[in-house]
Amino acid sequence: MKSDKVLDAKGLACPMPIVRTKKAMNELESGQILEVHATDKGFKSDLAAWSKLGGHDILEQAEDGDVLKFWVQKG
Repeated sequence: MKSDKVLDAKGLACPMPIVRTKKAMNELESGQILEVHATDKGFKSDLAAWSKLGGHDILEQAEDGDVLKFWVQKG
């Protein structure tokens, strides 16, 4: 999936992946897509809750070994 920005949050522990995601999302326009790579297993539920609260859509998610990948469209 094509993304407008890629965020590498691998190796970061809670709450840093979601903090970095929020910062990166603030740099995007509505409708643009942020691709996030993280290794914190708790990030999956954090991202789901944060996206719902912020009106963003998780378009796709995948696992590549230990790396979780998410494509989030800014609401």
